[in-house]
Amino acid sequence: MKLSPSGYADTFARDHLPPDELWPVLEFTTELLQYPERLNAAVELIDRQADALGPDRPALRTPAGEVWSYGELRLRANQVAQVLTEDLGLVPGNRVLLRSPNNPWTVAAWLGVLKAGGIVVTTMAALRARELAPVVEKTRPAVALVDHRFLDEVLAVRDGVAPDLVVVGYGGAADGDLSRRSAAKSGRFTAVDTAADDVALFGPTSGTTGVPKVTVHFHRDLLSIDNTFGRCTLRLRPDDLVACTAPLAFTFGLGMLVVFTLRAGACAFLTETATPAELAQLVADHGVTVLATAPTAYKQIVKSGRVQQLSGLRVAVSAGEHIAPDVWERLRDEVGLRVVDGIGATEMLHIFISAADDDIRPGATGRPVPGFRATVLGPDGEEVPPGAEGRLAVIGPVGCRYLDDERQADYVVNGWNVTGDTFTRDADGYFWYRARSDNMIVSSGYNIAGPEVEAAVDTHPDVVESAVVAAPDAERGSVVCAFVVLREGAAADAATARSIQDHVKQQIAPYKYPREIRFIDALPRNPSGKLQHFKLRRIVEGTS
Repeated sequence: MKLSPSGYADTFARDHLPPDELWPVLEFTTELLQYPERLNAAVELIDRQADALGPDRPALRTPAGEVWSYGELRLRANQVAQVLTEDLGLVPGNRVLLRSPNNPWTVAAWLGVLKAGGIVVTTMAALRARELAPVVEKTRPAVALVDHRFLDEVLAVRDGVAPDLVVVGYGGAADGDLSRRSAAKSGRFTAVDTAADDVALFGPTSGTTGVPKVTVHFHRDLLSIDNTFGRCTLRLRPDDLVACTAPLAFTFGLGMLVVFTLRAGACAFLTETATPAELAQLVADHGVTVLATAPTAYKQIVKSGRVQQLSGLRVAVSAGEHIAPDVWERLRDEVGLRVVDGIGATEMLHIFISAADDDIRPGATGRPVPGFRATVLGPDGEEVPPGAEGRLAVIGPVGCRYLDDERQADYVVNGWNVTGDTFTRDADGYFWYRARSDNMIVSSGYNIAGPEVEAAVDTHPDVVESAVVAAPDAERGSVVCAFVVLREGAAADAATARSIQDHVKQQIAPYKYPREIRFIDALPRNPSGKLQHFKLRRIVEGTS
């Protein structure tokens, strides 16, 4: 893959890209996807917008009433870039680790790193030192910018595996705090002249075990997700107030709260933490018009009777997992909200199959957004006809590039990005989710999609949520095992289990019902809210 001359003195990122023969095919098939050779994404996201919209336009808001304008965000981003280059000696191409919940200083730091020619290593505030350490060892950051409340874990990693890492806190009262250092800077900074295909972002994948996979994304990639899903499907307006529960370290949150919002001239509503009930209240109290969150949050809002608090939304987006049809229908029927479902991946940076408004076909994930094409592959890597199940594969302007990782060959097959999801495609080009490939349960020769069973279990009146995995069985090979969270007051006993089993048999084919039910207080989720089926598999296999 021929790359442009880099703007980086530190060549670490390019030195550790996959070999050319393992890259996916990249396609730039629309007018929006044509880029100049030199491009700094931060300039496009904040400088051009502040100039075009005026510096006083609100860019960021918080539940506490804090408001940052586009002008203030640009000033802070420039000051961060000055601190990095003038005080901390950042060299273009160096990596900068960020660790923080979603707040205005985190957005400023993210933009400032790009302006300074750094590569952002996004990490979630909930990660512990043992989870951070392999990320640091793999990406080798020179600097860490850390919310002062979350310093201890980073300092432990520094002391353990990265003695040269410079750690700077922000949001606190210490003399060396980033906000204090920034206040001493002029706020005038010329962004580093980066190539469009210089690396801007290292994104560790969520939900993995062992050594994390680190995805690599270019400056142009950050604009490409807006020039596909953002502009063609989401279509934000300048007067939108956009909320998203995903952390900025999760690329779903980064796209919704930074890339799409700033490029549209809209305003991001930044929440650090919120339960689904609190989220619904915030949406109603603050006039949020666009909400993006995981299906489980919508499900719990529906279950708690708070649907009407979402009535002011113009757009709702669901991603991370497939949204259950009954939840989608309740939101449509009760508040007229046609949730935009979609599938994306950290490897692809954001959503690549979706549908909105009249293009939505209830139950389907959607069709490839403009700029992408997709297919379903059989076991030998061949494309299968409509109606046949197989592995989802996609090609577009972005694609999987793992940082120095032999698992690159598992994700890219004959140029296709193969996501690990089982789908079917109908004759009209709509894609229908079946399961994660590792969530397909084979029992007595039948293929049973775990999400289908989960959706049926969740409609039982005593069930808050459920997760389904395969449990080993000597007679059938495996059986469906459902882990169930019950509503308060429901009895976790054999009678309730039988009631759930009978209910499922009335909803879907009886052979799919969960032959084993285990009641659990809460389902395991990673910091981005994604359900961790692998932990439940360990339980049924007796390896946890």
